[in-house]
Amino acid sequence: MRKEVRSWPYSFPQSPDFLKSDQRGSVIGRLSVKDQYLKVGNGPARFAHVGLAAPGDVGSWEFQTKGYQFWTQANERGIFFIKAVLPGIYNLYSWVPGVMGNYMYESSVTVTPGTNIKLPRLVFKPPRDGPTLWEIGIPDRSAAEFYVPPNETKYINKLYLKQDTFRQYGLWERYTEIYPKKDLVFTVGTSDYKKDWFFAHVLRRLRNGKLKATTWKIVFDLSKVDRAGMYKLRLVLAAAHLAEVEVRVNRRDSRRPYFTTGLIGRDDAIARHGIHGVLHSFTANLPGYLFVKGSNAIFLDQPRNEDIFQRSNV
Repeated sequence: MRKEVRSWPYSFPQSPDFLKSDQRGSVIGRLSVKDQYLKVGNGPARFAHVGLAAPGDVGSWEFQTKGYQFWTQANERGIFFIKAVLPGIYNLYSWVPGVMGNYMYESSVTVTPGTNIKLPRLVFKPPRDGPTLWEIGIPDRSAAEFYVPPNETKYINKLYLKQDTFRQYGLWERYTEIYPKKDLVFTVGTSDYKKDWFFAHVLRRLRNGKLKATTWKIVFDLSKVDRAGMYKLRLVLAAAHLAEVEVRVNRRDSRRPYFTTGLIGRDDAIARHGIHGVLHSFTANLPGYLFVKGSNAIFLDQPRNEDIFQRSNV
């Protein structure tokens, strides 16, 4: 495989539509992360995914279906090299494992045959409104770090007993077995997202076969509350299929949610045994008067229950 990678682009194709190495260009650069609230993670954008795609907006590369994209992964010093790029005008996009948000270089990159473009030092400033009070999981565009239950059905695939266990068939049904009557409750500071946060916010199947919407509860303490301020809840969904997430604070029975994503997603990740799809990021603005000093709760409702595959990977 490595030999094939080093051989790209091949020299043997005779079609004039296939451009050889000397008819392509390359781009080299270095990306770093600057976040005033991060204790660990500032400095080189270690192992960042960096790519060239058609000009657009931040994160628009995910929705592009025409043209070519050229991607690579930076090293531990944030240095990246994108080779064999077709001539054209691109935007440079990136995302960094463990860092929330998407990066896009503000200037376009024009690649011409035979050129090796060296970009200036690039700095990614993640979206911030203040220090993080708590975080569940890792912002890495995947739900793999969460709890993926063992497959205890008859549809066991022996290829995925120790790795990529999320590819086992029917894991969505395990939620009902693990939480037969009450939904997931996660207590910040006590619970472990590797064990206590189900990898997909799915529905519960009742005894009569019908599906019931589910509500997850996050419990956390606040030592003080700025009642006149605004708190930000950032939801990053690794995948979604005809789902919705509603946010309520301290009152599960409140008639209207304080925030809703609306109907989102058609990537069907759970049905195809995937762990990620198109990324969806949301920010819920929650007024300070909703919270109290001491114990608080945020409720995440997935109200749509027409199909078992309607779910979100949070």
